[in-house]
Amino acid sequence: MIEATLGLSEEVGVCKACRSLGVSRATLYRKRMGFTGKAAPPRRPRGHGSHRALSVRERNHAIETLHSERFVDKSPAEVYTTLPDEGRYICSPRTYYRILASERENAPRGMQAKHVKYARPELLATRPNELWSWDITKLKGPRKWTYYYLYVILDVFSRYVVGWMIAYSESADLACDLISETIMRQGVEPGRLTIHADRGASMKSRSVSMLLSDFGVSKTHSRPHVSNDNPYSESQFKTLKYASDFPERFGCIEDAREHCKGFFNWYNRRHHHSGVAMMTPEDVHYNRSEDIQCQRAETLKLAYERHPERFVRGVPRQSVLPEAVWINRPVGNFDNIKMLDK
Repeated sequence: MIEATLGLSEEVGVCKACRSLGVSRATLYRKRMGFTGKAAPPRRPRGHGSHRALSVRERNHAIETLHSERFVDKSPAEVYTTLPDEGRYICSPRTYYRILASERENAPRGMQAKHVKYARPELLATRPNELWSWDITKLKGPRKWTYYYLYVILDVFSRYVVGWMIAYSESADLACDLISETIMRQGVEPGRLTIHADRGASMKSRSVSMLLSDFGVSKTHSRPHVSNDNPYSESQFKTLKYASDFPERFGCIEDAREHCKGFFNWYNRRHHHSGVAMMTPEDVHYNRSEDIQCQRAETLKLAYERHPERFVRGVPRQSVLPEAVWINRPVGNFDNIKMLDK
């Protein structure tokens, strides 16, 4: 059968002959090598490289070329493309990469941009008008792709909205008008206020920076793409937009202003904020919190005296107003002061 297959393979080829007579090609090859007297090629000893590999001299030449001042920051593909234009050839791009990998130099070779490492802002407020946070958010207009821009300045310690406005666009000049008007209305003294914001175009504008410098106000910015660095403004915007009466769209800018006027009146004067011991931001901002806490304590004490059996843990306790508020509290021991950080 093998002899017949060998004879047929000379006429129709090995594959067709084996398929026709039902003989394995591997068997045919083994038998053919035996019949013709051909021995299997000797195996290459282990540890020896390919006969196609570069010689030591050629490999050293490739390394010297890659390390040369001309090509030290070029990719292997760039080296491979440039040399033939000059009538020179060393090896293929893949061989260049293998050489670099063996030398542990396969990192990016080009000039890499060095990204600035922004400092983590650490800001402390212990009284009203010491630290403000401001931001801008969009409100949807009557049609698609139409927006109104809501500017809000928030006192971090009291959560009181000290200033806000709605405009047709985001503008550094409008931001300057709002900030200057709010500073004068609050009677802020130079050197006592820090204003924190993210890295929007208006926040980082030269006009806003110069205005704050004129008023003696320090400014800080969040790190890029880190919303936690401006948590109080973000939280206030969520309270606005998650309210049950917040509309999907506003019919006109007057509607948006009327809605926000009612919201900020409620937020400042009637909203009992969990971050300031369930007091309203206005009470904390204008230093009425101590009287309110005394009134609450007296009321809870009277309730306990009337029905002590209802209070198994004694006189009920009320929330305590934080003495300090942080944006990114630093690591350390602050047990001597009641603090709240976001």
